[in-house]
Amino acid sequence: MKKTKTPPKARGGKLGQRAMRHRSPGSFIEFGDPEPVAAWGSYNGVLWSGYDGYYLPPIERMDLAVLANIAPYHGAVLRARVNMVMAGFQGGGGLTHSDMAAAVTNLLIFGDMGLLKVRNRLGRINRLHVLPSLYLRRTADRRTVIVQGGINDLTYGGGEVIFVAQYDPQQQVYGVPDYLHGMESAMLNVDATRFRRRYYKNGAHLGYILYSTDPDMDPQLEGLFRKKIEASKGAGNFKSMFINIPGGDKEGVKVIPIGDSGTKDEFLNIKNVSAQDQLTAHRFPPGLAGIIPSNAGGLGDPLKAREAYYRDEVIPLRRLIMEGVNAAPDIGGLGRVTFSLTFDDDAQIAQ
Repeated sequence: MKKTKTPPKARGGKLGQRAMRHRSPGSFIEFGDPEPVAAWGSYNGVLWSGYDGYYLPPIERMDLAVLANIAPYHGAVLRARVNMVMAGFQGGGGLTHSDMAAAVTNLLIFGDMGLLKVRNRLGRINRLHVLPSLYLRRTADRRTVIVQGGINDLTYGGGEVIFVAQYDPQQQVYGVPDYLHGMESAMLNVDATRFRRRYYKNGAHLGYILYSTDPDMDPQLEGLFRKKIEASKGAGNFKSMFINIPGGDKEGVKVIPIGDSGTKDEFLNIKNVSAQDQLTAHRFPPGLAGIIPSNAGGLGDPLKAREAYYRDEVIPLRRLIMEGVNAAPDIGGLGRVTFSLTFDDDAQIAQ
């Protein structure tokens, strides 16, 4: 008769037998959820929406609006540019100073602006009304639609809206902002700040690795650990945890911090480089943006930088607005929209 071999006994008596009985393949749990990198603020081109009956803007306009409110240098420079343009506004078109400021804000943030011709009962134009570019859409026959969101959209004929846009060589339906190439840097700057805030709120660490090699941790206890960890989300996790493994090894469970407060990161470099990128996207002088110089040479004469920026950026934008609005033949009774087109005129107004 053939004898069968009996398996060898586990070494170490009962403790060794228990270790073999409960030993399982290694496992891990991720502390936190993955962070996807979405195509936020990406250029999608102009697409026709047959259901809505208008073209979709090449860039999600809500992204542009939000970015202007969360990116520090980008938002500050946008408002400074609006103020610079408005410093030379002399009136016309039945527009108040606040009306024109709203129109210029639309033009700089979204790349275009729309002015509705408001008519009286006799059909004569008595004023211009600024349309919100955030909700402005255009159709194939050049009609203008204001999206209402769940309510019937407002539609105006092609000749009822004055449309001024910054030119986009890829399409001529909508305008695009002239800072488009700096959006990634602006978002990187915001993400770096948010990461640092979450880092400190979490206790100046990125998380923990809960490392266990104790053979006395049975599957039931391991499952309990999983539930506790997976149910713990938010800032300040794992501040306190009680573990009791009868007869366990004192080195069997370890908590290993990841990236403590002494870990070197690139926060300052990211902030500085992305800030410079935002100024470059707007062609804005650092000396006018509140940048603190990092060298003894400083940032040059701010008055000369301001004059150069006026001549190269502000005055051409004023001319674009004037030509776009005054080209409408039926608003002559409201007076032509005028801006000062020399830096000297603005200096005299400021005095």
